[in-house]
Amino acid sequence: MQNAIVGPNYSLNTLCLALLKHGAFDASERSPYNTGLTYFAMTEKIIPLADHRYQNTIPIVPARLEKPTGLLTDSRARPLQDLRISITDRCNFRCVYCMPKEVFDKDYAYLPHSSLLTFEEITRIASLFVAHGVEKIRLTGGEPLLRKNIERLIEMLAALRTPDGRALDLTLTTNGSLLARKAQSLKDAGLNRVTVSLDALDDAVFKKMNDVDFAVSDVLHGLDVAHQVGLGPIKVNMVVKGGMNDQEILPMARYFKDTPFILRFIEYMDVGASNGWKMDDVIPSKEVVRRISESMPLEPVAANYTGETASRWRYVDGGGEVGVISSVTQAFCSDCSRARLSTEGKLYTCLFATGGHDLRALVRNGRSDEEISTVIGSIWRGRGDQYSELRTANTASLRAERKVEMSYIGG
Repeated sequence: MQNAIVGPNYSLNTLCLALLKHGAFDASERSPYNTGLTYFAMTEKIIPLADHRYQNTIPIVPARLEKPTGLLTDSRARPLQDLRISITDRCNFRCVYCMPKEVFDKDYAYLPHSSLLTFEEITRIASLFVAHGVEKIRLTGGEPLLRKNIERLIEMLAALRTPDGRALDLTLTTNGSLLARKAQSLKDAGLNRVTVSLDALDDAVFKKMNDVDFAVSDVLHGLDVAHQVGLGPIKVNMVVKGGMNDQEILPMARYFKDTPFILRFIEYMDVGASNGWKMDDVIPSKEVVRRISESMPLEPVAANYTGETASRWRYVDGGGEVGVISSVTQAFCSDCSRARLSTEGKLYTCLFATGGHDLRALVRNGRSDEEISTVIGSIWRGRGDQYSELRTANTASLRAERKVEMSYIGG
């Protein structure tokens, strides 16, 4: 690093953070001093999330290699069925619960392109997960539609088949800002459906939530275009934060009632360490259902499948359905079948994870498919994550560990 001025009163941690800010270290470099500070710089820039980066390990390849059977379960008998792949850490929104502008400002250093998994690497890793039983792949971010030539990746993933020859359920989560112009090409590439994040109908509240100037009407237009080209059934996700947008619960419910869209209300979650989460800001799903039912009566509906994240409710008058995702107040860890692959190829077995497993290192070090597949199997069989169940009993101590940011791992 050149032109760095370091005064005599710099503490070691302050010095390390200054060096990090200027991109002085290479990827995954560990501090030579016993400070607990982990550097995650990518030669040019770093990702300065607090004072250390996520804990990641390069998996050890077992001596005995195994062939996938199409059915892989963890230590709690939960099958591996879903893979969420974050394809970019960049986003054009600054939502308060995900990428608050105070942290992700104009000086924030994103991953360089060379650190991202290539489309070929993503497809190769995804194919190994499919061989283990994954039937659904969801592309996330960041904002996945910012990834250049995403249609080519979708074409590659859409060509994958399960062990019994079935096509995958290939989906994508987006903020909707680019959906109107991209919907047709996404459908043509092989995408099945989309989920769109929309936290308010009122433009002022919407801006307060995402901290950018983007009209709600443009997101709604994107929804309509996506529906017209056949990217459905389309789900609309609203994160509810008390005192900020909970007044939009009823307007959102009324707007999407009697439409082809499925509205889902998500409890404000403590993902990552940047959003200033407090339990007081959580509006329980039961309260959401109560508010809606007072004017538009609801009744419960059975889940579509085991492990479905949303509890389903339908309007008694037949006006469609809504869902509530209650990760905070009604944890669904016991049925969680989801693995997550980060933008730079780290495997995480929980949305609230504090560490990942570096599959990219195995791919780029020339490991075979059989070796990487064996590693994936070993990691999943050892999985025992149940953060949301533990959160209720011991939230304070759980906060002490640095969790992975949502924009890095995908929601």
